[in-house]
Amino acid sequence: MTKHTFTARKIFGAIFGQSAMPYLLHLRPLEWPIMSAHFLLGTFLAVGFEIPWREVILGWFIFVILMNGGTLAINSAFDKDDGDIGYLKSPPRTPKYLLHVSTAMLVTAFLLGYLLPPVFALATAVCVLMSVLYSVPPARLKARAGWDLLINMLGYGLLTPIAGWGLTGQPLTPWFWKICIGFGFLFGAIYPATQIYQIEEDAARGDKTMVIKLGVVKSLGLAWLLALVAHAMFFWAAVNQNASERWVYLSFLPWNAGFAGWIGGSRSATQDQHEKMMYWFLACWAVTDIAILCSLWP
Repeated sequence: MTKHTFTARKIFGAIFGQSAMPYLLHLRPLEWPIMSAHFLLGTFLAVGFEIPWREVILGWFIFVILMNGGTLAINSAFDKDDGDIGYLKSPPRTPKYLLHVSTAMLVTAFLLGYLLPPVFALATAVCVLMSVLYSVPPARLKARAGWDLLINMLGYGLLTPIAGWGLTGQPLTPWFWKICIGFGFLFGAIYPATQIYQIEEDAARGDKTMVIKLGVVKSLGLAWLLALVAHAMFFWAAVNQNASERWVYLSFLPWNAGFAGWIGGSRSATQDQHEKMMYWFLACWAVTDIAILCSLWP
């Protein structure tokens, strides 16, 4: 596959050194803003603007940089993709010590998590365990249809805002559990979008992901249903808190429009068009984070 030249990579390569750049890129820093926003959603819902900055900065570094970066890097260490992957176009060749670096990051995240309150520490520890089970043989759950979806729903969707809330030391509340469960379903809705344009490479490795097992149209139909269930959970939480439900309706509109258009044109869509839809739903995710904050701000 032809490799593209990216000006930003040249600039950062000059700063960090060309030998270090493949390691940095396989941490997929383009995902950090998305993970940071979803992580901080839990913090803001717990305490509003009364932010415990020391705990937030430490927790962000542990969960977003070390744990999530290590998760994506260890995935790259075993996948060795040549084509585009989530948040990284035209990935560089997997560097020699990427497995060692990613393992060190995950172990460090696990240990440092215990510097913060128990809810944060437990969420981080579970995510580290799932990262290993997801990518590393013989378990390699990403290659098993259904398990790949479940791991992502639990890690990205449910546990990320729980970690953000947990670092504040506030006890978890029933309405917040509904929000986190809703986000678990919502990541289930976005997960097929991260996989459809990688079907060829996954199939070549022998991975039997959910998208390969169900096919594109059925996977998108399931994703649409999961997005609907997610917003039903958000609506339930808003009603319980006597909060405004109109933000939940506004959140669902771009998701609904995206799935309706994608399913209709999925049979003729190119790989690049499928990849662009992933970024559409990442934008929808940001809209939902903002909508939930507007509805349930403490």
